[in-house]
This record gives sequence, structure tokens and C-alpha cells, in this order.
Amino acid sequence: MNSESKLSQPANSSFTMDDFAKALETHDYQFQKGQVVHGKVFQLDHDGAYVDIGGKSSAFLPREEASLRAVIDLAEVLPLQEELKFLIIRDQDAEGQVTLSRKQLEIQQIWEKLAQMQEGGQTVQVRVMGVNKGGVTVDLLGLRGFIPRSHLAERDNLEALKGHTLTVGFLEINRNTNKLILSQRLATRSSSFSLLELGQLVEGKVTGIKPFGVFVDLDGLSALLHIKQVSQKFIESLEKVFQVGQTIKAVIIDLDEGKGRVAISTRILENFPGELLENFDEVMASAEARAHRASNKTGE
Repeated sequence: MNSESKLSQPANSSFTMDDFAKALETHDYQFQKGQVVHGKVFQLDHDGAYVDIGGKSSAFLPREEASLRAVIDLAEVLPLQEELKFLIIRDQDAEGQVTLSRKQLEIQQIWEKLAQMQEGGQTVQVRVMGVNKGGVTVDLLGLRGFIPRSHLAERDNLEALKGHTLTVGFLEINRNTNKLILSQRLATRSSSFSLLELGQLVEGKVTGIKPFGVFVDLDGLSALLHIKQVSQKFIESLEKVFQVGQTIKAVIIDLDEGKGRVAISTRILENFPGELLENFDEVMASAEARAHRASNKTGE
């Protein structure tokens, strides 16, 4: 009975509309620049959109902040009465209105996605937009990136790259400074590494000869043939055995993708110590059978 009497008591009608207005004024919505909020667009005009984000005043989204891509019809990217996410890019003005952006939210999400891709060692495709003496500028999901000349496969005629799509890896990503440095060489190396395995016979061209070994280009990936891995017999001078530009075959004996290192050996292909020095052409001609035999011995 008591509970029923409580329920039947008339509501306190002393709380007026003025009281409600004051309550709104004292309520702290804590809308701040950099905050992500949910809201619904309720009005569109030529300059932008008005959004209800639950504040005492509607929020405003300028037309240029509607999307990262060019927008002709705002209704396409800002459907009325549909809940969307927005980023606050300007604090409340005197009327309590904050300025919103969908474009900056997209950009923020792209930076986060690229950072994850870099961490995972992934590659991405970019379109070359411009050229300067240091390299090329590219478009990556609407962001401006840069590839230094030293990290391009084609370094001589950069103008020819305009409009072309390149596969690149990430050198540096810095959201705070808007720095996005990319590398075509890094992507090529990563792709090449995925095709290599220990014990594999590879073919490449000699690109350099040093006292400690020979550098060999394997389709854009540099491998080292150490002097101790050339022959089972002692070698006084590598320049007497190899020439820059010469094509050779060798077996992969070590791979380190993290450091970009590939070690190869021709020593494995010899049937007796010094055979490579005595009959280089014969060892190269039958390299496939020799490598197969060497792998069988290793597996025994």
C-alpha cells in the first residue's frame, strides 16, 4: 500500500524550463580538440554540415573537412541522421560550438594503419606525383610521401617515373612531423628474400671484388661470396679468379633478412680442392647437379 501511494504521488512541478536551461549551462560536456566523438548530421548547406554530438550547441563540419577525397555532394559522405565518428579540430567558441572533421580522422587512421604495416614489414603501392633532385614525391592513400633517389630502382631518369605505380617499404613514419619516407629498394629486397632459401642454387653478376670476398647481385639483392667460400684451396687474389660483370652460380649458405645479408658459396660445388680455380667453366656448367649432390650429402 505504501509503495502504491508513493507511485501515485504527483511529480514535483517546481522544476521549470529556466531551471533546465541553467542545468544545461552548468553541465560540462568536456568537448576538447583532438577528441573523437559520435554524432548525427541533421543539416547540410553549401559551407558544410551541422552535427548533433550531444552538446548544448550543434557542432559544425566545414565542407573541406568532409573527406580526404574531393567531394561534390556532401550527402554522399555525410548521410543525414546516420551516426558517424568525428574528430574535434577546434575547441568551443563563445556559443559553445566546436568544429569537426571527418578528413582529419581519416588521416589519423591512415597514419595508424601505416605504422602497423611498417611494424609488420609489409609493402604498399604508391603513385609517383612529382620529382626533385633528391628523389620523388608520391601519393599514398591521400598522404604525401617521399622516396630518396638512393632508394629507387631507377635513379637516372626520375622524370620517367611520373604517374607510375611503385611497390615500396617503409623507412620512416612520423605523424607529428608528417614525415613519410619510403623505399623501393627495401620492398625489392623483401620480395627477393621471400624467394630465397638455404641450399638454393642462385645465379648472379659480380658487382664488386674486395680482398675479403666478392659481391654478387641476385636480381637487386646483394650477396657476399667470402674468400673462404670460393674454393677448398687457398686463394691469394680474388681478382685473378673473378671479374666485375661476370655471371656466376653459387649456393646460399646463410640468410639474414633483418640485416639484409645473403652469404653464398662456390666451394660447395667443387669435387676436389681447387677445382673451381682449375676449371671454372666446367664447375659452372654442371653447377645444378653439383648443388643437388651437395644438398643430398648435407641431408645424410
